[in-house]
Amino acid sequence: MKKIFAVVVIALGFYSHAQQTPAQPQSEPITIEGATAHLGNGEIIENSLIMFAEGKLKFVGSANTKIARLGKTISAEGKHVYPGIIAPAKSLGLVEIDAVRPTRDQDEIGEMIPHVRSIIAYNAESQVVESMRPNGVLIGQVTPQGGTISGTSSIVQFDAWNWEDAAVKTDDGVHLNWPSSYRRGRWWMGEPRGYRPDKDYDKNVTQVKEFLANAAAYNKGKSVEENPAFAAMNGLFTGNKKLYVYAHGEKEIIDAITNVKAAGIASVVLVGGYYAPATTDLLKKHNVPVLVRHTHNLPLFEDDDYDYPYKLPKILADAGLLVGMQNADAANFQTRNLPFYAGQIVAQGMDKEKALAIITGNNAKILGIDNAYGTLEVGKSATLFIAEGDALDMQGNVLDKAFIDGRDISLESHQTKLWKRYMDKYEAGK
Repeated sequence: MKKIFAVVVIALGFYSHAQQTPAQPQSEPITIEGATAHLGNGEIIENSLIMFAEGKLKFVGSANTKIARLGKTISAEGKHVYPGIIAPAKSLGLVEIDAVRPTRDQDEIGEMIPHVRSIIAYNAESQVVESMRPNGVLIGQVTPQGGTISGTSSIVQFDAWNWEDAAVKTDDGVHLNWPSSYRRGRWWMGEPRGYRPDKDYDKNVTQVKEFLANAAAYNKGKSVEENPAFAAMNGLFTGNKKLYVYAHGEKEIIDAITNVKAAGIASVVLVGGYYAPATTDLLKKHNVPVLVRHTHNLPLFEDDDYDYPYKLPKILADAGLLVGMQNADAANFQTRNLPFYAGQIVAQGMDKEKALAIITGNNAKILGIDNAYGTLEVGKSATLFIAEGDALDMQGNVLDKAFIDGRDISLESHQTKLWKRYMDKYEAGK
Protein backbone atom coordinates (compact mmCIF):
# COMPACT_ATOMS: atom_id res chain seq x y z
CA MET A 1 0.00 0.00 0.00
CA LYS A 2 1.11 3.55 -0.51
CA LYS A 3 3.46 4.36 2.35
CA ILE A 4 2.45 8.00 2.34
CA PHE A 5 -1.08 7.04 3.39
CA ALA A 6 0.21 5.01 6.32
CA VAL A 7 2.43 7.91 7.39
CA VAL A 8 -0.45 10.39 7.19
CA VAL A 9 -2.73 8.10 9.21
CA ILE A 10 -0.13 7.75 11.95
CA ALA A 11 0.57 11.47 11.94
CA LEU A 12 -3.11 12.29 12.27
CA GLY A 13 -3.31 9.77 15.11
CA PHE A 14 -0.64 11.64 17.06
CA TYR A 15 -2.05 15.05 16.20
CA SER A 16 -5.71 14.50 16.90
CA HIS A 17 -5.62 12.93 20.34
CA ALA A 18 -3.44 11.51 23.07
CA GLN A 19 -3.48 7.74 22.61
CA GLN A 20 -3.31 5.46 25.63
CA THR A 21 0.21 4.17 26.23
CA PRO A 22 0.42 0.41 25.63
CA ALA A 23 0.71 -1.62 28.81
CA GLN A 24 4.01 -3.01 30.03
CA PRO A 25 4.67 -6.78 29.87
CA GLN A 26 3.25 -8.73 32.79
CA SER A 27 5.69 -8.43 35.68
CA GLU A 28 3.99 -10.51 38.37
CA PRO A 29 1.50 -13.41 38.46
CA ILE A 30 -2.18 -12.50 38.75
CA THR A 31 -5.02 -14.51 40.28
CA ILE A 32 -8.70 -13.81 39.59
CA GLU A 33 -10.92 -15.50 42.14
CA GLY A 34 -14.67 -15.85 42.61
CA ALA A 35 -15.94 -14.79 39.19
CA THR A 36 -18.16 -16.80 36.88
CA ALA A 37 -15.79 -17.87 34.10
CA HIS A 38 -17.15 -18.21 30.57
CA LEU A 39 -14.50 -20.28 28.80
CA GLY A 40 -15.47 -19.50 25.20
CA ASN A 41 -15.92 -23.17 24.26
CA GLY A 42 -19.46 -23.58 25.57
CA GLU A 43 -18.37 -24.30 29.14
CA ILE A 44 -18.84 -22.23 32.28
CA ILE A 45 -17.25 -22.37 35.76
CA GLU A 46 -19.10 -20.86 38.71
CA ASN A 47 -16.87 -19.49 41.48
CA SER A 48 -13.80 -19.82 39.29
CA LEU A 49 -10.09 -19.52 39.90
CA ILE A 50 -7.94 -18.19 37.06
CA MET A 51 -4.21 -17.65 37.39
CA PHE A 52 -1.75 -16.41 34.80
CA ALA A 53 1.91 -15.43 34.65
CA GLU A 54 4.25 -14.25 31.89
CA GLY A 55 1.23 -13.73 29.68
CA LYS A 56 0.04 -17.35 29.84
CA LEU A 57 -2.83 -19.02 31.69
CA LYS A 58 -1.43 -21.28 34.42
CA PHE A 59 -4.66 -22.49 36.03
CA VAL A 60 -8.34 -22.40 35.06
CA GLY A 61 -10.72 -24.18 37.41
CA SER A 62 -12.80 -23.98 40.56
CA ALA A 63 -11.93 -21.66 43.41
CA ASN A 64 -12.64 -24.61 45.73
CA THR A 65 -9.47 -26.26 44.45
CA LYS A 66 -6.78 -26.43 47.10
CA ILE A 67 -3.92 -24.80 45.27
CA ALA A 68 -1.57 -21.97 46.16
CA ARG A 69 -2.67 -18.62 44.72
CA LEU A 70 -0.13 -16.87 42.54
CA GLY A 71 0.95 -13.25 42.93
CA LYS A 72 -1.62 -10.47 43.12
CA THR A 73 -5.21 -11.59 43.77
CA ILE A 74 -8.21 -9.85 42.23
CA SER A 75 -11.41 -10.60 44.12
CA ALA A 76 -14.19 -10.88 41.51
CA GLU A 77 -17.19 -12.29 43.36
CA GLY A 78 -20.41 -11.56 41.48
CA LYS A 79 -18.51 -10.65 38.30
CA HIS A 80 -17.78 -12.49 35.06
CA VAL A 81 -14.59 -13.38 33.19
CA TYR A 82 -14.51 -13.83 29.42
CA PRO A 83 -11.85 -14.52 26.78
CA GLY A 84 -11.07 -11.51 24.61
CA ILE A 85 -13.58 -11.07 21.78
CA ILE A 86 -12.19 -11.46 18.26
CA ALA A 87 -13.30 -9.34 15.28
CA PRO A 88 -12.60 -10.93 11.87
CA ALA A 89 -12.73 -9.39 8.40
CA LYS A 90 -12.57 -5.71 9.39
CA SER A 91 -10.54 -2.77 8.11
CA LEU A 92 -9.84 -1.61 11.67
CA GLY A 93 -6.71 0.51 11.77
CA LEU A 94 -6.88 1.13 8.02
CA VAL A 95 -9.61 3.79 8.14
CA GLU A 96 -9.71 6.60 10.67
CA ILE A 97 -12.14 9.20 9.27
CA ASP A 98 -14.35 8.15 6.36
CA ALA A 99 -14.69 11.71 5.10
CA VAL A 100 -10.90 12.30 4.99
CA ARG A 101 -9.33 10.46 2.06
CA PRO A 102 -5.73 10.40 3.41
CA THR A 103 -6.95 8.41 6.44
CA ARG A 104 -8.56 5.68 4.30
CA ASP A 105 -6.07 3.01 3.33
CA GLN A 106 -8.25 -0.09 3.10
CA ASP A 107 -8.39 -0.25 -0.70
CA GLU A 108 -5.82 -0.12 -3.49
CA ILE A 109 -6.00 0.26 -7.26
CA GLY A 110 -6.49 -3.03 -9.08
CA GLU A 111 -8.84 -6.01 -9.14
CA MET A 112 -6.47 -8.92 -8.41
CA ILE A 113 -4.02 -7.72 -5.77
CA PRO A 114 -3.36 -10.50 -3.22
CA HIS A 115 0.17 -9.16 -2.75
CA VAL A 116 -1.13 -6.00 -1.04
CA ARG A 117 -0.42 -6.52 2.67
CA SER A 118 -2.85 -4.68 4.94
CA ILE A 119 -0.59 -5.05 7.98
CA ILE A 120 2.02 -2.52 6.81
CA ALA A 121 -0.66 0.21 6.70
CA TYR A 122 -2.18 -0.72 10.06
CA ASN A 123 -2.33 2.22 12.48
CA ALA A 124 -1.94 0.71 15.94
CA GLU A 125 -2.72 4.11 17.48
CA SER A 126 -6.05 4.45 15.74
CA GLN A 127 -8.75 6.12 17.77
CA VAL A 128 -11.25 3.64 16.33
CA VAL A 129 -9.14 0.66 17.41
CA GLU A 130 -8.83 2.16 20.89
CA SER A 131 -12.62 2.26 21.20
CA MET A 132 -12.89 -1.54 20.82
CA ARG A 133 -11.27 -2.37 24.15
CA PRO A 134 -13.88 -1.03 26.61
CA ASN A 135 -16.39 -3.54 25.16
CA GLY A 136 -14.00 -6.49 25.37
CA VAL A 137 -13.03 -6.65 21.68
CA LEU A 138 -9.28 -7.21 22.04
CA ILE A 139 -8.18 -8.92 18.81
CA GLY A 140 -9.00 -8.29 15.16
CA GLN A 141 -8.23 -9.38 11.63
CA VAL A 142 -7.00 -6.32 9.70
CA THR A 143 -8.56 -6.86 6.29
CA PRO A 144 -8.28 -4.98 2.99
CA GLN A 145 -11.43 -4.07 1.07
CA GLY A 146 -12.46 -3.55 -2.55
CA GLY A 147 -11.69 -5.17 -5.89
CA THR A 148 -12.09 -8.86 -6.67
CA ILE A 149 -9.08 -10.07 -4.70
CA SER A 150 -8.60 -7.34 -2.10
CA GLY A 151 -5.26 -8.36 -0.64
CA THR A 152 -3.84 -10.19 2.35
CA SER A 153 -5.01 -9.78 5.94
CA SER A 154 -3.19 -10.12 9.27
CA ILE A 155 -4.35 -10.62 12.84
CA VAL A 156 -3.45 -8.14 15.59
CA GLN A 157 -4.07 -7.44 19.25
CA PHE A 158 -5.39 -4.00 20.13
CA ASP A 159 -2.74 -2.60 22.47
CA ALA A 160 0.51 -1.67 20.74
CA TRP A 161 2.70 1.16 19.50
CA ASN A 162 3.08 -0.18 15.97
CA TRP A 163 2.02 -2.99 13.69
CA GLU A 164 5.11 -5.05 14.48
CA ASP A 165 4.21 -5.10 18.18
CA ALA A 166 0.52 -5.64 17.44
CA ALA A 167 0.90 -8.59 15.07
CA VAL A 168 -0.43 -11.93 16.28
CA LYS A 169 -0.35 -13.67 12.89
CA THR A 170 0.84 -11.91 9.75
CA ASP A 171 -0.45 -12.65 6.25
CA ASP A 172 -2.98 -15.21 7.46
CA GLY A 173 -5.28 -15.11 4.45
CA VAL A 174 -6.30 -13.73 1.07
CA HIS A 175 -9.73 -12.14 0.56
CA LEU A 176 -11.79 -12.85 -2.56
CA ASN A 177 -15.04 -11.04 -3.37
CA TRP A 178 -16.82 -13.59 -5.54
CA PRO A 179 -18.70 -11.98 -8.48
CA SER A 180 -22.45 -11.57 -8.04
CA SER A 181 -24.91 -13.02 -10.52
CA TYR A 182 -27.20 -10.07 -9.84
CA ARG A 183 -26.61 -6.35 -9.74
CA ARG A 184 -28.66 -3.32 -8.82
CA GLY A 185 -30.36 -1.40 -11.61
CA ARG A 186 -28.54 1.81 -12.50
CA TRP A 187 -31.47 4.17 -12.21
CA TRP A 188 -29.34 7.13 -13.27
CA MET A 189 -28.94 5.40 -16.65
CA GLY A 190 -32.64 4.72 -17.03
CA GLU A 191 -32.55 1.12 -15.75
CA PRO A 192 -35.30 -0.06 -13.38
CA ARG A 193 -34.38 0.02 -9.69
CA GLY A 194 -33.85 -3.22 -7.82
CA TYR A 195 -31.82 -6.32 -8.66
CA ARG A 196 -31.42 -7.77 -12.13
CA PRO A 197 -29.29 -10.59 -13.58
CA ASP A 198 -25.73 -9.54 -14.38
CA LYS A 199 -24.94 -10.56 -17.95
CA ASP A 200 -21.22 -10.34 -17.17
CA TYR A 201 -21.34 -12.91 -14.35
CA ASP A 202 -19.90 -15.80 -16.36
CA LYS A 203 -17.14 -13.59 -17.74
CA ASN A 204 -16.24 -12.34 -14.26
CA VAL A 205 -16.15 -15.90 -12.88
CA THR A 206 -13.92 -16.98 -15.76
CA GLN A 207 -11.46 -14.21 -14.89
CA VAL A 208 -11.26 -15.45 -11.30
CA LYS A 209 -10.80 -19.06 -12.41
CA GLU A 210 -8.04 -18.08 -14.84
CA PHE A 211 -6.24 -16.09 -12.16
CA LEU A 212 -6.38 -19.03 -9.74
CA ALA A 213 -5.17 -21.45 -12.42
CA ASN A 214 -2.30 -19.16 -13.42
CA ALA A 215 -1.32 -18.65 -9.79
CA ALA A 216 -1.26 -22.41 -9.22
CA ALA A 217 0.86 -22.96 -12.32
CA TYR A 218 3.24 -20.16 -11.38
CA ASN A 219 3.84 -21.56 -7.90
CA LYS A 220 4.32 -25.11 -9.18
CA GLY A 221 6.82 -24.14 -11.83
CA LYS A 222 9.95 -22.04 -11.88
CA SER A 223 9.03 -18.91 -13.73
CA VAL A 224 11.86 -16.68 -14.85
CA GLU A 225 9.68 -13.59 -14.54
CA GLU A 226 8.68 -12.59 -11.02
CA ASN A 227 4.96 -12.04 -10.42
CA PRO A 228 4.22 -10.68 -6.90
CA ALA A 229 0.46 -11.30 -7.22
CA PHE A 230 0.87 -14.97 -8.10
CA ALA A 231 3.62 -15.43 -5.50
CA ALA A 232 1.31 -14.07 -2.76
CA MET A 233 -1.15 -16.87 -3.58
CA ASN A 234 1.32 -19.67 -2.86
CA GLY A 235 0.25 -20.12 0.76
CA LEU A 236 -3.28 -20.93 -0.39
CA PHE A 237 -2.07 -24.01 -2.23
CA THR A 238 0.28 -25.16 0.53
CA GLY A 239 -2.26 -24.62 3.30
CA ASN A 240 -0.29 -21.88 5.07
CA LYS A 241 -2.97 -19.29 4.23
CA LYS A 242 -6.75 -19.35 4.16
CA LEU A 243 -8.93 -18.04 1.34
CA TYR A 244 -11.79 -15.90 2.64
CA VAL A 245 -14.54 -15.95 0.01
CA TYR A 246 -17.24 -13.28 0.25
CA ALA A 247 -20.52 -14.53 -1.21
CA HIS A 248 -24.20 -14.40 -0.28
CA GLY A 249 -26.37 -16.04 -2.95
CA GLU A 250 -26.91 -19.78 -3.27
CA LYS A 251 -25.52 -19.85 -6.82
CA GLU A 252 -22.54 -17.70 -5.86
CA ILE A 253 -21.70 -19.89 -2.85
CA ILE A 254 -21.90 -23.11 -4.87
CA ASP A 255 -19.85 -21.67 -7.74
CA ALA A 256 -17.27 -20.15 -5.39
CA ILE A 257 -16.64 -23.23 -3.24
CA THR A 258 -16.68 -25.61 -6.20
CA ASN A 259 -14.22 -23.55 -8.24
CA VAL A 260 -11.73 -22.60 -5.52
CA LYS A 261 -11.54 -26.19 -4.27
CA ALA A 262 -11.09 -27.40 -7.85
CA ALA A 263 -8.21 -24.92 -8.14
CA GLY A 264 -6.43 -26.74 -5.32
CA ILE A 265 -6.95 -24.25 -2.50
CA ALA A 266 -6.65 -26.10 0.77
CA SER A 267 -8.49 -24.01 3.37
CA VAL A 268 -11.56 -21.90 2.55
CA VAL A 269 -13.77 -19.71 4.75
CA LEU A 270 -17.13 -18.38 3.57
CA VAL A 271 -17.75 -14.78 4.62
CA GLY A 272 -21.32 -13.49 4.58
CA GLY A 273 -23.20 -16.58 3.47
CA TYR A 274 -26.68 -15.06 3.54
CA TYR A 275 -28.15 -18.08 1.77
CA ALA A 276 -25.63 -20.57 3.16
CA PRO A 277 -28.43 -22.72 4.72
CA ALA A 278 -29.28 -23.89 1.20
CA THR A 279 -25.69 -25.11 0.70
CA THR A 280 -24.87 -26.79 4.01
CA ASP A 281 -24.13 -30.19 2.45
CA LEU A 282 -21.51 -28.65 0.14
CA LEU A 283 -19.97 -26.60 2.97
CA LYS A 284 -19.74 -29.62 5.26
CA LYS A 285 -18.29 -31.76 2.48
CA HIS A 286 -15.41 -29.32 2.05
CA ASN A 287 -15.15 -28.42 5.76
CA VAL A 288 -15.91 -24.74 5.07
CA PRO A 289 -16.77 -22.60 8.14
CA VAL A 290 -18.93 -19.50 7.83
CA LEU A 291 -18.32 -15.98 9.14
CA VAL A 292 -21.87 -14.61 9.11
CA ARG A 293 -22.79 -10.95 8.98
CA HIS A 294 -23.71 -9.29 12.25
CA THR A 295 -27.33 -9.84 13.23
CA HIS A 296 -28.54 -6.23 13.29
CA ASN A 297 -29.47 -6.18 9.61
CA LEU A 298 -32.59 -5.91 7.53
CA PRO A 299 -33.38 -8.83 5.20
CA LEU A 300 -31.76 -8.47 1.77
CA PHE A 301 -34.99 -9.24 -0.07
CA GLU A 302 -38.58 -8.35 0.71
CA ASP A 303 -39.80 -11.97 0.64
CA ASP A 304 -37.27 -13.08 3.28
CA ASP A 305 -38.42 -13.60 6.86
CA TYR A 306 -38.27 -10.31 8.70
CA ASP A 307 -36.01 -11.85 11.36
CA TYR A 308 -33.86 -13.92 8.98
CA PRO A 309 -30.57 -12.05 9.71
CA TYR A 310 -31.16 -12.53 13.45
CA LYS A 311 -31.63 -16.28 13.29
CA LEU A 312 -29.15 -17.11 10.49
CA PRO A 313 -26.21 -17.93 12.85
CA LYS A 314 -28.35 -20.42 14.79
CA ILE A 315 -29.68 -22.02 11.60
CA LEU A 316 -26.13 -22.65 10.37
CA ALA A 317 -24.87 -23.83 13.77
CA ASP A 318 -27.82 -26.23 14.10
CA ALA A 319 -26.92 -27.60 10.66
CA GLY A 320 -23.52 -28.63 12.02
CA LEU A 321 -21.34 -25.89 10.56
CA LEU A 322 -18.57 -24.04 12.39
CA VAL A 323 -19.97 -20.51 12.65
CA GLY A 324 -18.23 -17.27 13.57
CA MET A 325 -19.36 -13.67 13.25
CA GLN A 326 -17.93 -10.67 11.43
CA ASN A 327 -19.03 -7.12 10.82
CA ALA A 328 -17.61 -6.51 7.35
CA ASP A 329 -20.55 -4.63 5.92
CA ALA A 330 -20.94 -2.05 8.70
CA ALA A 331 -18.95 0.92 9.93
CA ASN A 332 -15.72 0.11 11.77
CA PHE A 333 -16.82 1.67 15.04
CA GLN A 334 -19.82 -0.71 15.16
CA THR A 335 -17.44 -3.63 15.54
CA ARG A 336 -17.30 -2.93 19.26
CA ASN A 337 -20.94 -4.11 19.34
CA LEU A 338 -20.01 -7.71 18.46
CA PRO A 339 -20.93 -8.98 21.96
CA PHE A 340 -24.41 -7.51 21.60
CA TYR A 341 -24.88 -9.08 18.16
CA ALA A 342 -24.03 -12.42 19.77
CA GLY A 343 -26.53 -11.64 22.51
CA GLN A 344 -29.19 -11.22 19.83
CA ILE A 345 -28.64 -14.87 18.80
CA VAL A 346 -29.51 -15.88 22.35
CA ALA A 347 -32.87 -14.19 21.86
CA GLN A 348 -33.34 -16.51 18.87
CA GLY A 349 -32.95 -19.58 21.05
CA MET A 350 -29.22 -20.29 21.02
CA ASP A 351 -27.53 -21.26 24.28
CA LYS A 352 -25.71 -18.23 25.69
CA GLU A 353 -22.35 -19.97 25.98
CA LYS A 354 -22.56 -21.19 22.37
CA ALA A 355 -23.39 -17.65 21.28
CA LEU A 356 -20.31 -16.40 23.13
CA ALA A 357 -18.20 -19.05 21.36
CA ILE A 358 -19.26 -17.59 18.00
CA ILE A 359 -17.26 -14.41 18.73
CA THR A 360 -14.45 -16.04 20.75
CA GLY A 361 -13.53 -19.72 20.37
CA ASN A 362 -15.16 -20.22 16.96
CA ASN A 363 -13.65 -17.05 15.50
CA ALA A 364 -10.24 -18.15 16.80
CA LYS A 365 -10.61 -21.56 15.10
CA ILE A 366 -11.69 -20.00 11.83
CA LEU A 367 -8.77 -17.55 11.86
CA GLY A 368 -6.31 -20.27 12.85
CA ILE A 369 -5.23 -18.73 16.17
CA ASP A 370 -7.09 -21.11 18.50
CA ASN A 371 -3.79 -22.53 19.73
CA ALA A 372 -3.31 -19.32 21.73
CA TYR A 373 -6.54 -17.29 21.77
CA GLY A 374 -10.32 -17.57 21.90
CA THR A 375 -10.81 -19.70 25.01
CA LEU A 376 -9.71 -19.72 28.64
CA GLU A 377 -7.48 -22.80 28.78
CA VAL A 378 -4.19 -23.54 30.48
CA GLY A 379 -1.25 -22.72 28.24
CA LYS A 380 -3.11 -20.19 26.13
CA SER A 381 -2.63 -16.44 26.14
CA ALA A 382 -4.02 -14.53 29.11
CA THR A 383 -6.15 -12.35 26.85
CA LEU A 384 -9.36 -11.83 28.82
CA PHE A 385 -11.55 -9.32 30.60
CA ILE A 386 -13.59 -8.97 33.76
CA ALA A 387 -17.12 -7.58 33.38
CA GLU A 388 -19.56 -6.52 36.05
CA GLY A 389 -22.34 -8.51 34.39
CA ASP A 390 -23.35 -10.34 31.23
CA ALA A 391 -20.96 -9.20 28.48
CA LEU A 392 -23.53 -10.06 25.78
CA ASP A 393 -25.93 -7.52 27.27
CA MET A 394 -25.42 -3.77 27.01
CA GLN A 395 -26.26 -3.25 30.66
CA GLY A 396 -23.87 -5.92 31.88
CA ASN A 397 -20.98 -5.19 29.53
CA VAL A 398 -19.15 -2.87 31.92
CA LEU A 399 -15.49 -3.81 32.10
CA ASP A 400 -13.45 -3.58 35.29
CA LYS A 401 -10.23 -5.01 33.88
CA ALA A 402 -8.86 -6.28 30.59
CA PHE A 403 -5.64 -8.11 29.84
CA ILE A 404 -3.88 -8.80 26.55
CA ASP A 405 -1.16 -11.44 26.80
CA GLY A 406 -1.26 -10.88 30.56
CA ARG A 407 -0.71 -7.12 30.27
CA ASP A 408 -3.12 -4.97 32.28
CA ILE A 409 -4.35 -2.66 29.51
CA SER A 410 -6.06 0.73 29.77
CA LEU A 411 -9.81 0.88 29.15
CA GLU A 412 -9.71 4.61 28.54
CA SER A 413 -10.65 5.89 25.08
CA HIS A 414 -11.55 9.17 23.44
CA GLN A 415 -15.21 8.43 24.16
CA THR A 416 -14.68 7.65 27.85
CA LYS A 417 -12.66 10.85 28.26
CA LEU A 418 -15.44 12.91 26.69
CA TRP A 419 -18.03 11.14 28.84
CA LYS A 420 -16.14 11.96 32.03
CA ARG A 421 -15.52 15.52 30.90
CA TYR A 422 -19.16 16.28 30.21
CA MET A 423 -20.45 14.33 33.18
CA ASP A 424 -18.29 16.61 35.34
CA LYS A 425 -19.79 19.59 33.54
CA TYR A 426 -23.30 18.23 34.05
CA GLU A 427 -22.73 17.47 37.73
CA ALA A 428 -21.14 20.89 38.31
CA GLY A 429 -24.18 22.61 36.84
CA LYS A 430 -26.64 20.96 39.18
